[in-house]
Amino acid sequence: MIDSLQSINSLTRQAYNLAAQKYHDLFHNEMNEKEYDRKLLDSFAARFNKDSLICDAGCGPSAHIGKYLFDKGIKIVGVDISEECIELARLYNPKMKFECADIASMPFVNNSFDGLISYYSIINTPKIYISKIFSEFRRVLKPDGFLLVSVKSGTTEGYIDDLLGIKTQTYFSLFIQEEIVNNFSRAGFLLEFFDKRTPYDFEISNERIFAIGRKAYY
Repeated sequence: MIDSLQSINSLTRQAYNLAAQKYHDLFHNEMNEKEYDRKLLDSFAARFNKDSLICDAGCGPSAHIGKYLFDKGIKIVGVDISEECIELARLYNPKMKFECADIASMPFVNNSFDGLISYYSIINTPKIYISKIFSEFRRVLKPDGFLLVSVKSGTTEGYIDDLLGIKTQTYFSLFIQEEIVNNFSRAGFLLEFFDKRTPYDFEISNERIFAIGRKAYY
């Protein structure tokens, strides 16, 4: 039996509070080594202008994905469940805006954002709760707003007892193509882009999945 989403989120918050500084130390410059990801974010950024507002959902302590777009002149609001991650994100990115919140229940009114990025931010949630997160993504996006999701490929999910070498429990989910495609469709997004890439030598050895969808009208 899988625990409640509230219980899972409590573990996630605790784990990333413990790992926040190490996460930043390891990954804040990783975009320099990921040409595929830079090109993907460039193509995503091309959909917006200087008046657009993007949510970086699950921004982490570096907010480096959102910062990549921020440096292109796009307004960004970073969201993370970990207080320590948000504190560090504000420290390292003083010109950006951040909110400490659960990405499944964000403190924004309907139709707030032109775009939303979920870069590996749903992987700490059991698959039975993923539809709730996608519904929240749809709620905060404007009509015709764009959603970018990235995950690690695989079929397993469950608790792990180590995060970046730190002994702490959290939940970890891997996804297959059909699961991501179906979540986009069920949440009311028209899938406009789907791709996979092999992991870089310095990454965990799972394929990466990337998808972009547009919020459709009902």
